[in-house]
Amino acid sequence: ALPTPGLLHALQAALVLLADHELAPSTLAARVAASARADPYAVVLTGLGVLGGPWHGGASYGAERLLAEVAEPRQATRAITDRLRRGEHVPGFGHSVYTNGDGRGGALLDLVQEAAPGHERIAAGTAVLAEMRRRRLPERNIDFALAILAAVSGMVSGAGEAIFAVARAAGWLAHAMEEYERGTLLRLRASYTGPSIA
Repeated sequence: ALPTPGLLHALQAALVLLADHELAPSTLAARVAASARADPYAVVLTGLGVLGGPWHGGASYGAERLLAEVAEPRQATRAITDRLRRGEHVPGFGHSVYTNGDGRGGALLDLVQEAAPGHERIAAGTAVLAEMRRRRLPERNIDFALAILAAVSGMVSGAGEAIFAVARAAGWLAHAMEEYERGTLLRLRASYTGPSIA
């Protein structure tokens, strides 16, 4: 089925919302590569290498799997309980920068809800959100909103991570251009914090 104009607008918004986010791990890696005069292809490959981790761009895949387990809203409690019992992080929730919820995720989720009101995948996502709030667990982030966008749009598994990567590649290249102009090697320093050496 062809996507609706509303869902296309939500996808475009996701690309904008994800293009840059300060010095996130993948962006820092891409900047280091650019400062060493790596070509733009290598800069993007460097960023992609970091992005694929489950705590960064790959987090949306975990959120997609969580949402897929909630075939109907009443199953949200079980899906979250199972993860918590196993001592797992609930994917798509919590963020190291945003302790009260990721505004990007809220904006994207609003657009998806406007584009497909009453969609059963939105109902499942809303049930997951309600259960997380009932338990006073971390708020949703952009990865959870991406999972809902992908599910509502009928995208293939892993689409959220692909959207994240395409969007962030534009940001990495902008950071790379800054590093190329700067003309110095980005060299971070480390301090020894181990036992004293006699």
